[in-house]
Amino acid sequence: MSDDVATGGFAGRLGARPESAEDGTARIAFEATDDHLNPAGTVHGGVLATLVDTAMGLAVRTTTGDGEVPATSQLTVTYLRPGKPGPVTVTARLRTRGEHLTVCEADVEQDGTVLVHAVATFALLER
Repeated sequence: MSDDVATGGFAGRLGARPESAEDGTARIAFEATDDHLNPAGTVHGGVLATLVDTAMGLAVRTTTGDGEVPATSQLTVTYLRPGKPGPVTVTARLRTRGEHLTVCEADVEQDGTVLVHAVATFALLER
C-alpha cells in the first residue's frame, strides 16, 4: 500500500482508504462529506484530483522496485459530473510502464456513475 495513504499522509487525512493495490491497479474508497463540498454544494474538484492522483500513484507503486519513487509529472482531470456527499470509489490502472515514465488512468464513480476520468504521467525517480 502507498505509504501516504496507509500511514495517514495527506490523502489519508482527507479520508482516502486503500482497498486493493496489485499488478498495476489500485482501488480507493472515500466517503464525501459536507466538509468536502465547494460553495456550489458539490464535491470540490481538488478533492477529486487528490483522489485520482493518489490512486494512480498507488497503482504505479505496485510495479516499482525499492530504488524507484514515482512522482506525478503531468495530471489531466476531466470532470464529467458533479459529486455529492456519500461513498465514492476510485479505480486506477497502468496504461504504459516505461523505463523512466509511466502512464496511468483512473475513474471516480459514485452510485454507478463516472464523475471523473483522469490520465497522469509519472516520472520514475531514483531513491
